[in-house]
Amino acid sequence: MSQARKCLAIVLAAGEGKRMRSSLPKALHKLAGRSMLAHVLDTVGQAGADALAVVVGPGREDVSAEVLRVAPAAKIFVQAERLGTAHAVLAAREVFHGFDDILVLFADTPLVRSETFAALRAKLAGGAGVAALGFEAENPFGYGRLLTDEGGALVAIREHKDASPEELQVRRCNAGLMALDGRRALDWLSRVGADNAQQEFYLPDVVEIARADGVFCALVIAPADDVLGVNDRVQLAQAEAEIQIRLRRSAMVGGATLIAPETVFFSHDTVLGCDVIVEPHVVFGPGVTVGDHVTVHAFSHLEGATLADKVSIGPYARLRPGANLARGAKVGNFVEIKKAEIGEGAKVNHLTYVGDATIGARANIGAGVITCNYDGFLKYRTEIGADAFVGSNCSLVAPVKIGAGALVGSGSVVTRDVAADALAVARGKQIEKAGWAAAFRQKMRALKAK
Repeated sequence: MSQARKCLAIVLAAGEGKRMRSSLPKALHKLAGRSMLAHVLDTVGQAGADALAVVVGPGREDVSAEVLRVAPAAKIFVQAERLGTAHAVLAAREVFHGFDDILVLFADTPLVRSETFAALRAKLAGGAGVAALGFEAENPFGYGRLLTDEGGALVAIREHKDASPEELQVRRCNAGLMALDGRRALDWLSRVGADNAQQEFYLPDVVEIARADGVFCALVIAPADDVLGVNDRVQLAQAEAEIQIRLRRSAMVGGATLIAPETVFFSHDTVLGCDVIVEPHVVFGPGVTVGDHVTVHAFSHLEGATLADKVSIGPYARLRPGANLARGAKVGNFVEIKKAEIGEGAKVNHLTYVGDATIGARANIGAGVITCNYDGFLKYRTEIGADAFVGSNCSLVAPVKIGAGALVGSGSVVTRDVAADALAVARGKQIEKAGWAAAFRQKMRALKAK
């Protein structure tokens, strides 16, 4: 059995992203709830990279922090001057040694699939010294062109500004990503010059350098949507649309029903169980796990929430981080849940805020109930026991405990604990003054007439 090839992945993340018009570096703009950089690091990890190196710009501690959050073992290098892509790759030269394959990737090309990285590496395993990733462009303007010989071997990558009129007719374009023979990559990169329109050291020039050494160069063609580069907000939206198509398809193939798929938005880490029904206009933020046989009604928003089997939420429900719903729980319309445990079979049906709370099994929380969990400085917890009933329009001023089986009368402001199986009523005494309203109206009409 042949020994497995060792792979180093170098991710270029030093771009300023001026066209994004943002104080946030381009690599940290998000798709499906996580940064483009994180997407690339995760995907290349799935493709079997043995080591990661990321090249960042000077003073970009925020980018470095994201790298280490996603891939703690990655090595970080700084490109002090922006002198082109070959120059950027050479910033990581100290880690080149000992690798058969070197993959060069870009933090702003987040949709490339792990299978594509594997295909590039397969070209190297098959004898190529360089393997470039390309795509067929409907409008190739602005892209580098992949030039091949009659046998289909890659002979050069020509930047648009440097291409001849004949070369500009080629529709097969350079996606930028590349795989290099690790034993010769440093030599080739060191020989790249800057004799071009931009006076930069272009990574694609290694193709002609390798060819001059008698080395075969290959190409891999990917769908154009997979190699979309994100340089501005318009392209960011295009990339978001593409990743949502993938996530929706994955959810449906996995056994979920999306009634109007194009209106449902997922995070990269959304987990849906079997026979989940998602109605139109639902948003899943990061950190949501949904069990089997769950219904998410229309116009609901979930983030950082866990839903056990047979839960129902919405329509117009909002589940914030820390919302955990046990089996068969129900959260209805215009209900907000935050950092709260909703017990098995419990119901919070409408117009209610439950925050920093525990609600026991089979408890019933009426309309307009509020757990008053914040005093302007600190958060406090509300505990409601199993089988308790809280009537409509109640305010539960935390910290407070409602015992199991207790009943709280409608309109109550509860400031003290309620014992199990007790009735608590905390509201002002009703006073009625006969004829007062008629006299008031007569008085006010007279004032208005003056």
